[in-house]
Amino acid sequence: MKKVLLIGILLVLTLGIQLFTGCKKKELFSKNTLSFSTDTLVFDTIFTTVGSTTKRIKIYNKSNQSVKIQKVTLMGGKSSPFRINLDGVPGVTFTDIVIPQKDSLFMFVEVTLGENSGTTPMIIEDQIEFLTNGKTQHVQLAAWGQDAYFHYKDTNEGIWPNDKPHVIYDYAAVDSAKTLTIQAGTKIYLHKNALLFNYKGTLKIQGTYDNKVIIQGDRLEPFYQDVKGQYYGIYMDHARTSEIDNCIIKNGTAGIHVYGDDPSNSDYTLKVTNTEIFNSASYGIFNYSGGRIYGENLNIHDNDVYAYFVLEGGDCNFRQSQFLSWGSDGSKPAIAIKNYFTRNDGITYVGSIYENSFYNSIIYGGGEYQIAFDTINTNGVTILYEFDNNLIKQKDGVNNSKFIDNTWNKDPKFKSIEGQKYIIKSASPCIDAGKSGYATPKDIEGTDRDMGQPDIGAYEVSQ
Repeated sequence: MKKVLLIGILLVLTLGIQLFTGCKKKELFSKNTLSFSTDTLVFDTIFTTVGSTTKRIKIYNKSNQSVKIQKVTLMGGKSSPFRINLDGVPGVTFTDIVIPQKDSLFMFVEVTLGENSGTTPMIIEDQIEFLTNGKTQHVQLAAWGQDAYFHYKDTNEGIWPNDKPHVIYDYAAVDSAKTLTIQAGTKIYLHKNALLFNYKGTLKIQGTYDNKVIIQGDRLEPFYQDVKGQYYGIYMDHARTSEIDNCIIKNGTAGIHVYGDDPSNSDYTLKVTNTEIFNSASYGIFNYSGGRIYGENLNIHDNDVYAYFVLEGGDCNFRQSQFLSWGSDGSKPAIAIKNYFTRNDGITYVGSIYENSFYNSIIYGGGEYQIAFDTINTNGVTILYEFDNNLIKQKDGVNNSKFIDNTWNKDPKFKSIEGQKYIIKSASPCIDAGKSGYATPKDIEGTDRDMGQPDIGAYEVSQ
């Protein structure tokens, strides 16, 4: 009897479970398709063998019901240079993905391009296919690729070819007594904290007016177009006489850093001409502990600290140039001269300044004082300087015999400050105001100067 009763109870339970599960409501999915944040994902120029930044696609379900994606496929499969990650899971194929109503998923995309031994940019394409409710949708993937010469903690001499960009990680060095020549049209891209390092060697950057050498960071996405401090810069450590001509240096930490002078030099440590240095996180040119610099036709602007900075002594002779300081807060001077430095051991080191000359130049910016001197005179220390025929912004001017025939506190009247086009207008007080003895035959862009009445600054303006 008990056995019959037990069997009856089990039958009732089994029937109850079947009835319960049979009555459970089946989930209904939307028959709509998907929406995407973009239908084409484009990666700007990427150097071969170097991974890209990560970009994302947002996949939307805009309906009032859940939607099931039957299949997501990276069409190039495992051989594709693109890599995808759907909501945290990497792969090339995904199935039965459910997006709740009015919700979304993220897909992350990266790309690494293989070497192609080519010298011209290439475009690499793939696509992601979404199959939903029997309908297919696609998001296109495209990447501009560029093969390059890569440098990582290497030493260099001879002539760098200019048929492909040069990408520097950590440093590319010119070693003692060696010479490296960089030809016109060379593009140099430096990774975070990287530098072009000249240690007691000779560096020759030889751009031309119509084919300048470009030095910048290796992040080429539009977001990084004007981000400062993407790499360190050009560092010269007791270099032999070197030259930089027709070069654009942008978005570094210190554009050019000259440390000391090789005792064998009979000329300047560095001659820099027809060059623009801008958007540095600290200095345009940093002259430290006895470097000797000659410059003409320079446009040094929009650097966060100083356009030109001397620390613990150093010499310079600048002509037909522009030192412009708006910086991060607009208060820093364009030029700062300091002949001493107190190091961590508490000892103060003092250096001499045998030449500190500025001629036919514009020294201007947002603050009231655009030249700052901080010097210590001790036995055996020499401090010499001369500012002749410049336009200078300096509150109340300077009553000093070393400042000769300068124009004080007048607006140079640049065509555009916000656009960083620091070319003077025809109404500028700099027009025809230069002294012929300091004039250069051509300006920063190769325009012939009026040698009898040159304009002050890096640009000669046609009347």
